[in-house]
Amino acid sequence: MSASRKLYDLAGADPDLRFSPYCWRTKLALAHKGLAAETIPWRFTEKEEIAFSGQKLVPVLIDGEKVVSDSQAIAEYLEAAYPDAPSLFGGPQAKALTQFIRRWTDGVLNLALVHVLVPDIFNLIHPKDQAYFRESREARLGITLEALAAQRSQHLASLQAQLAPLRVTLKGQKFLAGDTPLYADHIVFGGLQWGRKTSSTPLLEADDPISRWMENVLLYYGDSIQR
Repeated sequence: MSASRKLYDLAGADPDLRFSPYCWRTKLALAHKGLAAETIPWRFTEKEEIAFSGQKLVPVLIDGEKVVSDSQAIAEYLEAAYPDAPSLFGGPQAKALTQFIRRWTDGVLNLALVHVLVPDIFNLIHPKDQAYFRESREARLGITLEALAAQRSQHLASLQAQLAPLRVTLKGQKFLAGDTPLYADHIVFGGLQWGRKTSSTPLLEADDPISRWMENVLLYYGDSIQR
């Protein structure tokens, strides 16, 4: 493990619960590049801990003298800084297609997941974070956490509808990028790992092609990635 490479990683009340979809993207990107990093558990209200980065969100990567925040910016940095390691994007055209995957994940998949997961996440985070989390999420979503939880079955059905094209794709290929995973896989995996880590009920059946793909991603990176 590099003593000079550190990653601030969102944690729950249990410091071993790491659930941010964006931090998962970065952890997979580091594993893909063969780069070890110390992960530092960080919580929503610990803004002062990452003030040096110039913003208030994780992931934040420290790589020697370099500080990079935002999962996409970190991926771009890793690709440029470590060109001899395996490519995250697989070439310029694949990189352009990856932007579509990122926008679909952020605007469709993760939005569907938010409506399912937010009430569950509230119960998993550190008590010092709960007031902030409730206020910020209720303002963002325009609904109380309790009312959102009461709509769970509706939001689960919506999530399954959004997963249909992903499920069909993964019936026919091992990874989104083909025979091996690339950053497009990391992006989508991050969202679904967010769900796996925080949902009070399983979101996928064990024999679902998406479940098999998630296991394949973890197996591909082996012990280099925290499960």
